[in-house]
Amino acid sequence: MSDLLVEKKNQIGILKLNRPDRMNAISAEMLGAFNEALKDFDNDPDIRAIILTGEGRGFCSGLDLKDTAAGRGIGGGLAAPGASHVSTREIPTVTLHRIDLPVICAINGPAAGYGFDLALGCDLRLISDRAKLVPAFAKRGIVPESGGTWYLPRMIGWARACEVGFIADDISPARAVELGLADQVVPHEELMGEAEEWASKIAANAPLAIRAMKRLFRHGLSEDFESHTHHVLMQLLVLFRSTDFKEGIEAFMAKREPNFSGH
Repeated sequence: MSDLLVEKKNQIGILKLNRPDRMNAISAEMLGAFNEALKDFDNDPDIRAIILTGEGRGFCSGLDLKDTAAGRGIGGGLAAPGASHVSTREIPTVTLHRIDLPVICAINGPAAGYGFDLALGCDLRLISDRAKLVPAFAKRGIVPESGGTWYLPRMIGWARACEVGFIADDISPARAVELGLADQVVPHEELMGEAEEWASKIAANAPLAIRAMKRLFRHGLSEDFESHTHHVLMQLLVLFRSTDFKEGIEAFMAKREPNFSGH
């Protein structure tokens, strides 16, 4: 079977990491398939939200250290001579940050190393009451290599980021919510149902506005307030001309639910 399962369901794209025998450790094949699936969903006008989760007991145990120790796989490849040609523009964590579709992470089990960074790169995080976050980088002699050093200080502040990174203790579901690393703890059996409900609510809203909002959130992290306000106004001028804006106003006036077309 494929290392990555891809499904489309009611305007929702579902991606499931599928190496349960290795706690969904990331293989080179999985990276390539995941990157392409993210781009395909982002370019699909029928998809309005993405759910990312894992098969079996784990969400993602990180890079496949067995392959790395043997000089194969991702770590072995990056350490090899000539690996400097690898492009950061074509790795999933960069693509995940770049796409405009909202991504919900349904953390069904331990999220360690790369899996921890991968979860942080999603826009929303629901965590099973059986899961945990495992930021064990310092215990392996490395740093968060796939976004964690960028996300953590922005999400939880400098001191908390240092606490998480330097001490490197496991983070329980309740603590993850307290820190702001997860949005909600969900009973394990209800996790995917809750993720699909959140995704369905997003999909029912105006997709052009959702995509624009995510894009503006992203750009706002590196813009001053006045520049950002200018970009927001430019985006509003585009949205005001959309069919969806007209539908939103008409639905509000008629006291009915809107039916957005994405145009």
